[in-house]
Amino acid sequence: MTQTSSLGTLASEGDSGTQGFHTRLNWLRAAVLGANDGIVSIAGLVVGVAAATTSSHALLVAGVAGVIAGALSMAAGEYVSVSTQRDGERSLVDRKRSELQADPDGQLERLAALYRAKGLDAHLAEQVAEQLTSRNALAAHAEADLGVDPEELTNPWHAAWASMLSFTLGALLPLAAVLLTPVSWKIPVTVLAVTVALAITGASSAKLGEAPAVPATLRNVLGGATAMAVTYGVGLLFGTLGG
Repeated sequence: MTQTSSLGTLASEGDSGTQGFHTRLNWLRAAVLGANDGIVSIAGLVVGVAAATTSSHALLVAGVAGVIAGALSMAAGEYVSVSTQRDGERSLVDRKRSELQADPDGQLERLAALYRAKGLDAHLAEQVAEQLTSRNALAAHAEADLGVDPEELTNPWHAAWASMLSFTLGALLPLAAVLLTPVSWKIPVTVLAVTVALAITGASSAKLGEAPAVPATLRNVLGGATAMAVTYGVGLLFGTLGG
C-alpha cells in the first residue's frame, strides 16, 4: 500500500510538475518573443523616420506612438488568444466533469489505461487510478487525459500584461538609441544596438526551444535587418519627395 501511495503521489506530482514547467517555459519564451517584436517593430519605425527627417521631435512622437500602439496591440492580441484557449480548456474540463458523472466506472478504466500506457502494470495502474480518483477525480482525469489542471487554467490578463511589458522593454532599446545619439550617428548606432539585441533574443529563444543557436540567431538578425533596410528605403523615398 505504501508503494502504491508513493507511486500515486509521484504520478500526480509528476504530471502537474511537468505541466507547471512547460507553462513557465512558455511564458518565458513568450516574453523573449514579445521583446523581440518590440525591438524589430520600433527599430523599423524609427530608422524609417530618421531616414526621412532629422527632427528629434518627429522621432520622439513617432517612436512613443509606435511603442504605445504596439504594446496595446500585443496586449489585446494576447488577451484574445489566451481567452480563446482558456474557453477551450474550460469546455474540456466541463465535458470531463460530465463524463465522470455519467460514467464513473468507464472513466476510471480510461485513467487506468492511461497509466498502463505510461508503463505501469495493469494491477498497479488500477490502484493508482483508484487512489487519484478518490482524492480528486476531476483533477486526476483532466491532467492525465487532457493535460489541463482545472485549478490553474491560463489567465488572459497575465498574458496580456506580460506581452505588453516585454514588447515595451524591447521597444525602448531602438527608441533610446535613435534619440540619444547625434544626428550623424543615429542610424548606425541604432542598427548596431538592434543587431546585438536581436542576436541575444534569437539565441535565447533557440536555447529555450532546445534548438541550434546559430541558425535561429542568424534568422532573427536577418529578419530585423531586412525590416530596417526596407523602412530606411521608404523613409529616404518620402524624405526626398517631401524635400
